[in-house]
Amino acid sequence: MKKSPAHRCRDIERQAGYLQPEHCAPPPTRPHSDTMWFIRDCCGIVCGVITWCLVFYAEFVVLFVVLLPAKNLLYSLINGALFSTLAFLALASHARAMCTDPGAVPKGNATKEFIESLQLKPGQVVYKCPKCCSIKPDRAHHCSVCKRCIKKMDHHCPWVNNCVGEKNQKFFVLFTMYIALISLHALVMVAFHFIFCFESDWTKCSTFSPPATVILLILLCFEGLLFLIFTSVMFGTQVHSICTDETGIEQLKKEERRWAKRTKWMNMRVVFGHPFSIAWLSPFATPDHGKADYYQYVV
Repeated sequence: MKKSPAHRCRDIERQAGYLQPEHCAPPPTRPHSDTMWFIRDCCGIVCGVITWCLVFYAEFVVLFVVLLPAKNLLYSLINGALFSTLAFLALASHARAMCTDPGAVPKGNATKEFIESLQLKPGQVVYKCPKCCSIKPDRAHHCSVCKRCIKKMDHHCPWVNNCVGEKNQKFFVLFTMYIALISLHALVMVAFHFIFCFESDWTKCSTFSPPATVILLILLCFEGLLFLIFTSVMFGTQVHSICTDETGIEQLKKEERRWAKRTKWMNMRVVFGHPFSIAWLSPFATPDHGKADYYQYVV
């Protein structure tokens, strides 16, 4: 649905004078440009802590209930190493998604001096966010939790206590992928463990008592199934969003497409980095998103 002319007049101003730059204070100076990004939201912090606790619980049950005592040493070593590696990558991806600036627009930069420095030409416009008093790039949206405008904001995720945007979408995608993988891996190992326990003495299939073993395995099955479904759907949604180059907010609001159309492969490279390499799967490799003029666009 296209916006009405009256609505567009409220969002777009063609001249710097109409932006009321005198109401905006100069942006605060940051003493340390490399300060870690972290959102102080109680709900998000609790959700982030719960996420880590659930991964540690799964790690504990897999290692000390399913794989130890070892029925087959090679089986326990391979599956233990694989599960621990995937769990580590999942937590590393979560930490990067949570502590990486998602693409926040400088706050309070809608000053008269800055607007005049843009040297706007006929047909060029600037957007202003009245909430954070900043010149808002195209495809940016204001997040009420982060209290900032975020470039290519897809959504705000409480589980990573951060917005998913231009600069951290890769880490969020990796987080959902690795959580889905460890959930599937845990479910498969629990199924084999149940079969082993039914075919042998329950007192020999775990160092814990049979009732405690059953409770721990059932809880792990419930956790694994729940997160497998949730993260698989989220992973598929994110990959589709990347391939179509349309964020979740843009799809929800059915915003008019005013940006260049690229191939699906190019869209993947924009998010995960150029060129394709094993670094795409690493939460420690920061992709190069390139540079662009974020403040001026033709309509």
